Amino acid sequence: MRLFRHYIPVALVLFALAETLVLLVSAYLGTLVALVAQQASTGNVYPIPLVVCTTTSLWASAAVFCLAVLTGMVAMGFYQRDQRHDPIEMFIRLTLSMLIGLLILYGLTLRDQPGGLFWTNVVVALLIAFIGITTSRLLCSDATNVRFARRVLVLGIGSRAHQIEKLRRAADRAGIVIVGYVDSGLDVQVVADTAVIRRSGSLRELTDRFSIDEIVVAVDERRKGLPVNEILECKMNGVSVLEVGTFLERQLGKIRLDEIQPSNIIFSDGFTEAVLKKTEKRLLDILLASLLLALALPLMCVTAIAILAESGGPIFYRQSRVGLLGKIFEVYKFRSMRVDAEGDGQAVWAQKNDSRITRTGRFLRKTRIDELPQLLNVLRGEMSFVGPRPERPEFVKDLEATIPYFALRHYIKPGITGWAQVSYPYGASVNDALEKLQYDLYYLKNYSVFLDINVLIQTVQVVLWGKGAL
Repeated sequence: MRLFRHYIPVALVLFALAETLVLLVSAYLGTLVALVAQQASTGNVYPIPLVVCTTTSLWASAAVFCLAVLTGMVAMGFYQRDQRHDPIEMFIRLTLSMLIGLLILYGLTLRDQPGGLFWTNVVVALLIAFIGITTSRLLCSDATNVRFARRVLVLGIGSRAHQIEKLRRAADRAGIVIVGYVDSGLDVQVVADTAVIRRSGSLRELTDRFSIDEIVVAVDERRKGLPVNEILECKMNGVSVLEVGTFLERQLGKIRLDEIQPSNIIFSDGFTEAVLKKTEKRLLDILLASLLLALALPLMCVTAIAILAESGGPIFYRQSRVGLLGKIFEVYKFRSMRVDAEGDGQAVWAQKNDSRITRTGRFLRKTRIDELPQLLNVLRGEMSFVGPRPERPEFVKDLEATIPYFALRHYIKPGITGWAQVSYPYGASVNDALEKLQYDLYYLKNYSVFLDINVLIQTVQVVLWGKGAL
């Protein structure tokens, strides 16, 4: 389904709704247990009237509890397409989710509570929630994915249809079952013969026979003629029809460059939201950057001392980057490389296990602490919290000449984090830049405050798991 322009698999939405219910029930039961425990400690045992557990204040507290834990679960990747179902990893992630939720609750409410009853309520609620969510994930995960998967029929057997056939990862096939590929008589076959459906009747008869929910039009040579009337008949009978580009955008969370044309951008209903909503985006940037800078100031002071203790020299590293509309600005970072890393003045892509990185710098990069000074760039209006990664002018010149549509990413401010950064590992080559551009284009097309908040929360797991760090 599409929520605030962002595609989300139905199975994940259902899990979110089910787990919201589990959390609300857990908060309710936690309050009951806490009240019983309080009575037992005082020796005054008496019936607890139901009205105690149906007050507005209780359900308001339950809602805060629910939102805090759900935020922790989003931060730990429970609602991402590429989530894994390994039980041990799930236990670790869920435990961390509960801890994040507990920290949020402490910041919002627990520190103002006298202890005893309220703390017992929260701890019991977390334990019940942990058991309920673990059980639902272990027992229902695969069944939910299968039960609510859309049955897809691909019209075409050529190179465009082969792009769908190459989707091997479970995350790329989330929410769908590819039933087969129909020969339209217009393509040179590239798809495996075993996957091709040779039809004798109409397209409508095929959709009925295989209980098809969706048709993806992936014909290579449309100018030779599409079976338009047959496709229209299927659509009028409730079968969804998509072009292969839209299908891949939905499944991959990125816009394939080999499927985009200037007309797609010109006539699309997206690609301008991030530009038009720059005021609300700027307000969110100022609020978050100010708050995080205040909280991170002690950590930044410790980091500065560590850099000086190991290698001396400057604490901060300033480097020219390309920003909004191609304007050059200087980005601030904690220095993580040797002072002579680019002594010859030649710009070089960072590499895995780069020998130029100091020991302190390796830790700073792994934990993303080296990015904290960029909060100053955000406050100065040169960067946003969420957006494409700012590139060096030397690289941009080559990338714009090599990769089509690369300049489009400069129509919005670069970001400290972004959809590409949470969806793809660290990029250190032209091929990586091409891959990340496809995610940047998805962000540019489908921008919303909801997507920004989603990216910000998911950045937590990127930092904790060290994803994409060199």
